[in-house]
Amino acid sequence: MSAAPDVSFTCPVPLSHRTEITVGHGGGGRLTQELIERIFRPAFANPSLDAQHDGAQLRFPGGGRLAFTTDSHVVSPIFFPGGDIGTLAVNGTVNDLAMCGARPLWLSAGFILEEGFPVATLEKVVASMKAAAAAAGVSIVTGDTKVVERGKGDGLYVTTSGVGVIETRLAVAPASIRPGDAVILSGDIGRHGMAIMATRAGLEFESAIESDCAPLAAPVLALLDAGLEIHCLRDLTRGGLATSLVELAESAGVAIAIDAAQVPVSELVQGACEILGLDPLYVANEGRFVCLLPAAQVACALEILRQSAPGGRPVVIGTVKAGPAGQVTQRSVVGSERIVDRLSGEQLPRIC
Repeated sequence: MSAAPDVSFTCPVPLSHRTEITVGHGGGGRLTQELIERIFRPAFANPSLDAQHDGAQLRFPGGGRLAFTTDSHVVSPIFFPGGDIGTLAVNGTVNDLAMCGARPLWLSAGFILEEGFPVATLEKVVASMKAAAAAAGVSIVTGDTKVVERGKGDGLYVTTSGVGVIETRLAVAPASIRPGDAVILSGDIGRHGMAIMATRAGLEFESAIESDCAPLAAPVLALLDAGLEIHCLRDLTRGGLATSLVELAESAGVAIAIDAAQVPVSELVQGACEILGLDPLYVANEGRFVCLLPAAQVACALEILRQSAPGGRPVVIGTVKAGPAGQVTQRSVVGSERIVDRLSGEQLPRIC
């Protein structure tokens, strides 16, 4: 009788992290955060980066403060209802500066062009950027152009960086969030993501869903000019409202509770989400933001946003609580509660 072979068995254990980059790493959700926490933050750690805000708030000699941010845009298709990659690039960077409480002033623009890309299309995108910059009150003051071989660039990518001046003495950042703060949403959600998705999928509705892509500096500066004690602002891009709130709760070490019945979603967006099996809370936006401030100042803030913010009716959707730290809960329309987590993976690639 031969001896039994020496066989060892192992139980396959999922890797604690991915060994290769996936499309989901660009979705703004859990995989993006994993990439930031495991690779980028340890390598580049400094107080400005560790604030985990939409841009860096930087002091310079004399006591003044600047906001600085950068963003890359790979949206597909590059033209969509309500905008294009050019308007998206300008507004996305302007909005990140505004979320720091800054007045946006200057932008840079870097273009990665694929060999064979039509010059006429580039001219159209640049014209859109010019118009968006004028509408937002910023100047594009420097830039760069590179060309890659045919088939290696998917047409056009745009990277924009921006600088703005922080005129308020407030520290508008996640660290300023306090229990008891009200959470105001500036308008209805989900339009940008559904505009992109409907275009890609060839979905047709009675009325086209248009992106909410818009500059947000004017309503933010109106809130600050009114003397309101703004604690934090966050625009709702990749990962949508849900992921943005989780990011804020984790960064501030607080809990946030929202009421689903108060979150405005248009009938067109809601219908498209139901067809595609998506939750509007996780769908990207490009012209909506949340504002966290003391509850006593809500009435004044709502009135200002009604007059200045794109997106219709601003509403109070929730409140900040002392704990558990990092937890976001949603009360449903029937009164039950559920935990709201980060977006897992990539709901819609190439959204911005």
